Amino acid sequence: MADNSEKASFQAGEAKGQAQAKADQMMDKASNAYESAKDSCQEAGHQVQAKAQGATDAIKDATGMNK
Repeated sequence: MADNSEKASFQAGEAKGQAQAKADQMMDKASNAYESAKDSCQEAGHQVQAKAQGATDAIKDATGMNK
C-alpha cells in the first residue's frame, strides 16, 4: 500500500513541478510582451514629440518668431 501512496505522491509532485514551469513560462511571455509594448509606446511618444517640435518650429519660422 505504501508503494501506491509513494507513487501518487511522486506523481502529484511531478504535476506540481510541471505546472510551476508552465506558469514561469507564461510569466516570462507576459513580461516580454509588456516590455515590447512599453518600448513601442516610448517610440511613439518620441515620434509625437518630434512632430510637435517640428510643427512649433514651422510656426515660429512662419511668424518670424525664430529670428
